[in-house]
Amino acid sequence: MMKNKLTIKENIFIGSMLFGLFFGAGNLIFPIHLGQTAGAHVFTANLGFLITAIGLPFLGIIAIGVSKTNGIFEISSRVSKIYAYLFTIGLYLVIGPFFALPRLATTSYEIAFSPFISPVQAKFVLPIFSILFFLVAWFFARKPSKILDYIGKFLNPVFLVLLGIVVLLAFIHPMGGVSHAPVSAQYKEGALLKGFIDGYNTLDALASLAFGIIIVTTIKKLGVTHPNTIAKETFKSGTISIVGMGLIYSLLAIMGTMSLGNFKVSENGGIALAQIAQHYLGDYGIIVLSLIIVVACLKTAIGLITAFSETFTELFPKQKYIMFATVVSVLACIFANVGLTKIIMYSTPVLMFIYPLAITLILLTLASPLFNHSKIVYRFITFFTMIAAFIDGVKASPEFFVKTSFARFIISLGEKYLPFFTIGMGWIIPALIGFIIGLIVFKVRGSKQPQS
Repeated sequence: MMKNKLTIKENIFIGSMLFGLFFGAGNLIFPIHLGQTAGAHVFTANLGFLITAIGLPFLGIIAIGVSKTNGIFEISSRVSKIYAYLFTIGLYLVIGPFFALPRLATTSYEIAFSPFISPVQAKFVLPIFSILFFLVAWFFARKPSKILDYIGKFLNPVFLVLLGIVVLLAFIHPMGGVSHAPVSAQYKEGALLKGFIDGYNTLDALASLAFGIIIVTTIKKLGVTHPNTIAKETFKSGTISIVGMGLIYSLLAIMGTMSLGNFKVSENGGIALAQIAQHYLGDYGIIVLSLIIVVACLKTAIGLITAFSETFTELFPKQKYIMFATVVSVLACIFANVGLTKIIMYSTPVLMFIYPLAITLILLTLASPLFNHSKIVYRFITFFTMIAAFIDGVKASPEFFVKTSFARFIISLGEKYLPFFTIGMGWIIPALIGFIIGLIVFKVRGSKQPQS
């Protein structure tokens, strides 16, 4: 039955589903680590973090809605069909089997089981855990029509209740203050921009483009089919999700800073979260935390497998959904055994390359009516951004690669010619230049006919 709008209850459920899809491993561990390293500068750093961690995903959700498309492939086709295939496949591989999905399993394992297992045992336990984790995720992702029930109505509320216990105790009985907490070197200057870059790690701006297909499909299944109405309902549900995420990010970051009263800065936020949970709840804390982590990661894994499989089914319609769901689950299971630290290390340069392309695509989609959806504007900004983002990615690569003569040459170009390169934002000025040139060419050629 067709409807003119969703009910408030349906908006809340979709908002809950969207929150559940977004809020996985990185969303828990990165804000806490930011809080520990930013110290007294946590509020400034957190503001930068929120811009990329919730601001950009929100714009991504709106972009999917206002574009009146089914998702990232249709939007990126405005650059070119070939680019759409390359960008869509690349983005889904990053948030799918190569980085985000394996990270969900390894984070669950390292926090829930690693403290109790010796390195020798880990060689056997991690593969077993990975297989079980992705088997469960695959089982629930087999039927994408049920994703609203699985995540929005069940898994996400359970996750919020469990996390709420730890956060509430941390604020009722704080370990330390914020105003005099030690500040790490990287946050003493430019805490806002450092927080902005840290927000990349959540992968949520990329995920917002990827999850667009799930949001649009869910709204349609609830009876809303008119493109303008879908855009409005996407905005409403997205607002619910983003407000909740922003609140929890901020609480986790402050909780991380307060933990410095009892603990030193940890290697990653997963370790810090385990220490905090154990401090307040003893051995039961690890059990509660294990449930929080496994539920958080599992719901996001279900969403990513679903989004990956639905998109690839559209890209390659001769193949079946279940085949893609199985392949992505198996690949993620294999890569999960690389380990969390290595996954984060190798994903950083890829993120530094693909994030600017995603950001500019989101902004272009929102501004698209101003230049009549011209492919010329899309192409110029994408080309200029791609070159600068590649240089940013080289700079963020592992040390063994950065020391090569090729990498040193590329980095020297960035240092000479790209403003903001030292803070990982070398793509901004080239993107602006590409946008201006694209607009000029668009105006000169004439803007009467749509070009998309």
